Amino acid sequence: MVEKHGSSIARKSLFCLFLTTTMLFLLSWLFVLRSTGRPTILDHKLLPDQKLVTVTNNGNSESSNGSSSKAILTNNEEELPKREEGFQDKDGAAMSMNCNGNVREPLKIFMYDLDPEFHFGLLDWKPQGDSLWPDIRTSIPSYPGGLNLQHSIEYWLTLDLLASEISDNANNRVAIRVQNSSEADLIFVPFFSSLSYNRFSKVNPHEKRSRNKVLQAKLVKFVTAQKEWKRSGGRDHIILAHHPNSMLNARMQLWPAVFILADFGRYPLNIANVDKDVIAPYKHVIKSYVNDTSDFDSRKTLLFFQGAIYRKDGGYARQELYYLLRDEKDVHFSFGSIKNDGVNKASQGMHSSKFCLNIAGDTPSSNRLFDAIASHCVPVIISDDIELPFEDVLDYSKFCIFVRTSDAIKEKFLINLIRSIKKEQWTRMWEKLKEVEPLFEFHYPSKEGDAVHMIWQSLAHKVSAIKMKINKSRRYSMSVPHREKGLRTIPAPKNFW
Repeated sequence: MVEKHGSSIARKSLFCLFLTTTMLFLLSWLFVLRSTGRPTILDHKLLPDQKLVTVTNNGNSESSNGSSSKAILTNNEEELPKREEGFQDKDGAAMSMNCNGNVREPLKIFMYDLDPEFHFGLLDWKPQGDSLWPDIRTSIPSYPGGLNLQHSIEYWLTLDLLASEISDNANNRVAIRVQNSSEADLIFVPFFSSLSYNRFSKVNPHEKRSRNKVLQAKLVKFVTAQKEWKRSGGRDHIILAHHPNSMLNARMQLWPAVFILADFGRYPLNIANVDKDVIAPYKHVIKSYVNDTSDFDSRKTLLFFQGAIYRKDGGYARQELYYLLRDEKDVHFSFGSIKNDGVNKASQGMHSSKFCLNIAGDTPSSNRLFDAIASHCVPVIISDDIELPFEDVLDYSKFCIFVRTSDAIKEKFLINLIRSIKKEQWTRMWEKLKEVEPLFEFHYPSKEGDAVHMIWQSLAHKVSAIKMKINKSRRYSMSVPHREKGLRTIPAPKNFW
């Protein structure tokens, strides 16, 4: 009996020792896995509440006149609970917050160090020594004025990334530049393509090709040779092509990337579309209406349009409307350009008008919409194929009138519609315009809730889908013989043109 009892105790002791050893082994491995910085299968950066959901702090961004944009921004009906400042996560690490106290993480951008000929060199900036970038702490190269400013998005975004490197608190920014591409959410290609088109698209007598085409060819050769492009097939790259005629040659090779565009008017659907790419606003050219004290009665002109009347492609509606509206009382419909003080005349006209026409021209979009917003002149949009910036969070019907082209060119249809809008309804839209105006303003340094922040937000919304496409593309990488890791090229769609 004593032997059996001793044997039972020994077995129990061995079992307890085995169980204890196993638990200690598992706990030690768990500790090792949590403490290492090695990448894991799950990308925790893409989990909810990590990225900035709304740059405008759930609709509470302050405009220049102190009013809130909350009534305009959609998908933010329920405010997230506020957190105390200094809130830390469960591991004790301080977390970045917006002014409402909501946790956010800046978008991480890797920017190629391209030769200055692709960016600030186009502004006649001369590098000092081996420097590729201007020292923005001492001097910032200026961008040319006039109509060049419309498509200057590339300039503002690049400046913002450079500024993030000298920021006192990078975690309070919407986007930051990182030096390690493996840490980045997106890859930024800093080519000032719109400026290149505007200034260097003509072939000089001693040249076979324009400087603009040469730069595009060099850009394609450089970008597609990079390990970052091969790793993703270019899907996580950001290409700036805001001017409709910019990147006409390079877009053929770089189409898998995310394009930042003004519209999709000159792109096939399978090359550029709202699911893959980002629509960014034009920078308005006319003067902002600061301290606007006007009202329905003081704006004497009912409907305003000044610009090119005879256009090709979808712009036929302009001349139709010109003949329908030119003799209407309270309507200003005339030809205009930047010449002969055209910008100041347009500013005065929009500031004194209740409604401003935005009619499709050579492309579905134009700067006129953003000039109208800056003027607090209620836009009347007649462009069936227009895509609008930030429409995932902005309800444009609160401050714009949309009219189908087929209806607008019917006799008396448009003018009767505009005259039917009474003072109370117009005033509500006018107030909304003043609320959303800051979302379309470009600043350096960028400001919370301005156009630069909104563009970064739009790009942040694309990250999850981009990661999914890249991961799906790697499914059969091990079963494909003699192939390097990553994607070197992506074939163009069969119906490219």
